[in-house]
Amino acid sequence: MFGLDEHIAQLGQGQVFAVVAMIAVLLGLRHATDPDHLTAVATLVTGDAPEARRAGRLGFAWGLGHATSLFAFGVPVVLYRRYLPDAVQTAAETAVGVVIVVLAARLLVRWRRGDLHVHGAPMRPARSAHQAYGIGLVHGAGGSAGVGVLLLAPIPDHAEAIVALALFAVFTALSMAAASTSLGAVLSRGRVLRSYLAVAPALAMLSLAFGTWYALGALDAAPYVF
Repeated sequence: MFGLDEHIAQLGQGQVFAVVAMIAVLLGLRHATDPDHLTAVATLVTGDAPEARRAGRLGFAWGLGHATSLFAFGVPVVLYRRYLPDAVQTAAETAVGVVIVVLAARLLVRWRRGDLHVHGAPMRPARSAHQAYGIGLVHGAGGSAGVGVLLLAPIPDHAEAIVALALFAVFTALSMAAASTSLGAVLSRGRVLRSYLAVAPALAMLSLAFGTWYALGALDAAPYVF
C-alpha cells in the first residue's frame, strides 16, 4: 500500500536469509492493513457475534484461507516466475470486490432483520469458521497479496524463497486474527455494543461502496490507487 511494501522489501536485498525472513514476516504483518483486507474482515466480524475470541477464530480462519491461496499461487511465481494469465488475475481481483459487496449486503440484511442483537442477547452467529476459510480462499487469489509475492520473487535460492513465502502467508493469517480479535474486543464492550446497531448500517454501506469500487477498479472501469 502506497509503496510501503517496496520499502520494506528493499531492506532485505543482498542480506543473509535471517534478514530476508524478517522482511517476509514484516510484509505479512503489514499486509493485514491493506484496505481490502480491513474492509473484508470488518464486515465479516461485525456481521457476526462481536466477541473477541469468536472474532479471532473467524479472522484466523479467513487468514488461513487467504494464506492457502497466497501460497498455492505464489509457489510458481517464486520458483519459475510463472504468473497467472491477465484474464485470470482480473477475474480474481473482481471476485475480491464481489466478496466484499456480498459481506456488506449480508451485514445490512442482518441489521434490517434484527439478527445483530436480540433482546439484549448476543448476536446469532452468521457463519462458521469453514465459511470464513472459504471467503479467505477467494480473497487470497486476488487482492493485494500478489504485490508481496512479487517482492519475494527475486530471491535467488528456491528453498529460501519458499520459506519466505510461507512466512509471509502465515504471518498474514496471524495478523488478520489479531486485527479481528481487537475489533471483536472493542465491539464487545457495553457502551460500544449499545451503539453498534446505529453504526452497522453505515459500515455496511461504506463497505458496499468500497467493494463496488474495488471490483470496478479491477475491470479498469474506475481509478485504483492502492
